[in-house]
Amino acid sequence: MRRNRAPEPATLVIFGATGDLSRRKLLPAVFGLWQDGLLGSAFNIVGVGRQEMTDEAFKDYAIAALKESKETDAIQPGSLEKFRDLLYYEYGDFAGDEVYDLVGKELDRAEEAHGGRKNALFYLSTPPSLFEPISNGLGRLGLADQSEGWRRLVIEKPFGRDLASARDLNDAIHKVWDESQVYRIDHYLGKETVQNLMAIRFGNAIFEPLWNRGYVDHVQITASEDLGLEGRAGYYEEAGVVRDMLQNHLMQLFALTAMEPPAAFDADAIRDEKVKVLRAVKEIPSGRVKSVAVRGQYGPGTMYGEKVTGYREEPNVKEGSVTPTYVALKLEVDNWRWQGVPFFLRTGKRLPKKVTEIAVVFKRPPLGIFPGGLERNVLAFRIQPDEGVSLKFSSKTPGQEMVLREVVMDFRYDAFGAQLESPYSRLLLDAMLGDATLFPREDEVDLAWQIVSGILNVWEAEPGRREKGPDFPNYTSGTWGPDEADELMGEDRRWRRL
Repeated sequence: MRRNRAPEPATLVIFGATGDLSRRKLLPAVFGLWQDGLLGSAFNIVGVGRQEMTDEAFKDYAIAALKESKETDAIQPGSLEKFRDLLYYEYGDFAGDEVYDLVGKELDRAEEAHGGRKNALFYLSTPPSLFEPISNGLGRLGLADQSEGWRRLVIEKPFGRDLASARDLNDAIHKVWDESQVYRIDHYLGKETVQNLMAIRFGNAIFEPLWNRGYVDHVQITASEDLGLEGRAGYYEEAGVVRDMLQNHLMQLFALTAMEPPAAFDADAIRDEKVKVLRAVKEIPSGRVKSVAVRGQYGPGTMYGEKVTGYREEPNVKEGSVTPTYVALKLEVDNWRWQGVPFFLRTGKRLPKKVTEIAVVFKRPPLGIFPGGLERNVLAFRIQPDEGVSLKFSSKTPGQEMVLREVVMDFRYDAFGAQLESPYSRLLLDAMLGDATLFPREDEVDLAWQIVSGILNVWEAEPGRREKGPDFPNYTSGTWGPDEADELMGEDRRWRRL
């Protein structure tokens, strides 16, 4: 990975530094950036948490995390020892002032060591309930003030649990931070294929002319997970699949797919176009929710030849829980480009495989001159696990007869011969550079909540009783979700076999 710009000397402050996300993703991502020389020598990390721990104990914790991580398998000799010297730790109560005072002293120490300004990136890798207290605490101690260096705030998802709470959180944060200082992170946007969606569409003359209602039949966006809860019942019972995946990841992928070409490749221009798409989504009245949205919850089944339990048998899940683990949704965009083209979004747990894909499905040719009929062309962007792009089209098979068969042109990122960087690496570096292109803006988050809140309101008013909602569980682990999701596609369309 190479960038034309390098960030200024800075301190990365991770709140929730001993948590799972920090251990598995953030610390390996930062280490990778630093080892590649992208953070410069004037850089350090301050871990902050509520767990009492010394600097030395945190250094041991971080180094152990790096040794365990699959993303740090190319450790250069001596790197871990040097990286260890960059690590510090402070602990305390996030509701008080003392811990923020200690963080301020760490920034003073970094300034003396670096001989530069007090630039700081504050990363909130904490439960959502702590976003506002930490933001306020940093504000009370003057740590959001940029007179002595830039200050930026990175906030993990979920940003609110509904429209009202998201707006309340935005209001609270803006009492301390200007919108230009706030970076709402969605790691899906850091993946290569998501960015390549724009590169392929706007960088090639053969695709953009076809990207409209004249040629596209429909679009499918799938984010399937093969895992169950993995011990996250406390979070998931509150969030469910709509708040965990649909409101953020899938809505962002949808907006990027449907947006108009931006006037420039910069943060405001791209985010302006995404906002226009979200504003153009047809409202879903409560009476239409059942016809455009399907929910599900997985029951017992078989995954990779092994029997697995249902959601309600997972540890710490409430008896008779009606938390959905699957959602499929049909969206319509009311603008000139997409009028009449449905966008189908689906995501769920305990589906047959882990895969995320955006598939643009084109209309059939208008003339049926070939025997046997023709399938639709499909341009598919694979976001995970094996990132790449494929184009499916029809071709004549060798021989005397005019027989057509589907073939696939497939591009994989390993063709470049370079290892893909972690999305967290890209997004962390972008935040330190002040590039907000891949971070959702306040109005994007608000509009995404407006779209899904109507669905949530109906479903949560009709928990899983048969006379109102579905009987849960309604799909077997290891299958592609409830049957109603197939019916959502209509008679002439079907979900792609992934």
